[in-house]
Amino acid sequence: MKRVCLLTALSLAAAFAIAAPATPTAQTSAGAGPVIVLDTAKGVIEIETYPEDAPKTVAAILDLVRKGFYNGLRFHRAEANFLVQIGDPKSRDMSLREWWGRYGSGKPIGVAEITRKRRNIKGAVGMAHTGSAKDADSQFYITLRAAPELDTKFAVFGQVIKGLEVVSKLQKADVLKKASVRE
Repeated sequence: MKRVCLLTALSLAAAFAIAAPATPTAQTSAGAGPVIVLDTAKGVIEIETYPEDAPKTVAAILDLVRKGFYNGLRFHRAEANFLVQIGDPKSRDMSLREWWGRYGSGKPIGVAEITRKRRNIKGAVGMAHTGSAKDADSQFYITLRAAPELDTKFAVFGQVIKGLEVVSKLQKADVLKKASVRE
């Protein structure tokens, strides 16, 4: 009887250990800044930022995240095996779908913080723009593959450290429920 109770107790302890695993936290790279957390309709994405390489870009994006600018926006661009893009405030309105991708916060960053150090590898996060990197505003992209054709044209200010499988599931018009910053 004692042996059965001991085995049952051990079995229950093992079951609780299996049922309640610790939630893993993504590790950031040396020198990385605050982490941007995107809670999307398809899951959570975590992005480490690089304030040493793109200080004004990171500051501008973090400011927009903290102000709730990205909450409720839709991914207005999703190209399979290339990238997804978000940051147009008009994307909250489905009736303006044909205009998505043309607008921003109205406050361009004003500087092109492009560096050869940060490449458009799979999961890179960079500032989108319509021709001049200094006019980048609130729209950013996440690459789904290495995209060397984007190198030296766009400021890469972050990297996905958790949730890349979520990024690959995103489609045009999927909602970003909430964006937040983890220091």
